Amino acid sequence: MTDSVAEQTTTPDIARPDARAVFVSHWYVGDPDRARSVLDEVTDAWRRAPWPEEVLTFSCYLSVEGDTVMTYTQCSGATTYRRFVGALPVAVARREPVEYRLHRSVVTELAAEPPGALVTAMFDVDGPERQRFIVDSIARRLEEAPADEHAGMIGSHFHLSVDGTRVTNFAEWTTDEAHVAFLEGGTRHGNLRVTEQTPGVRPIGFRRYHLHRSLGS
Repeated sequence: MTDSVAEQTTTPDIARPDARAVFVSHWYVGDPDRARSVLDEVTDAWRRAPWPEEVLTFSCYLSVEGDTVMTYTQCSGATTYRRFVGALPVAVARREPVEYRLHRSVVTELAAEPPGALVTAMFDVDGPERQRFIVDSIARRLEEAPADEHAGMIGSHFHLSVDGTRVTNFAEWTTDEAHVAFLEGGTRHGNLRVTEQTPGVRPIGFRRYHLHRSLGS
């Protein structure tokens, strides 16, 4: 256990090599003020509890629409997270997460820039082979695309759910506006065609978030 949990002033390093397990929960709240209150309640419960050594960071996000919240937890292993969360005194903090592994990252020359927005693009898939196939297809297209077609993208971090049913790309952008511009570009439309035409892969959509609070040991 560790008691040295502190508020972080920066976003978590999504690509950190010791984060071998990632747990993500997101749910609809509906009202921005209520959403911020919920995130503060959950974060304070995390901050007061002694963390298992496996837990590295806890971060919570609010969607730009203000109606959806997300928590993103990095761990060095997967054995203690659920037991720890299950003992937290705040019921909403015990929401069942999706467990992921970071599979591949594409980073740009902006890698040192602080992210102004985090965009989650999600896919429903039919098994581990489809997970790897669609990630490698999209990542290759990003790596080969002209830089001006994804200007403002800091990095895309592709996570695979351990049950083989989902892929989520956690993409960091310098600003909301940079991501909005990307949505109109050729790379994004090409990626949509690839995902829509790949058997066993069904795009769910994307959501853009801002960091609300983050903790680290």
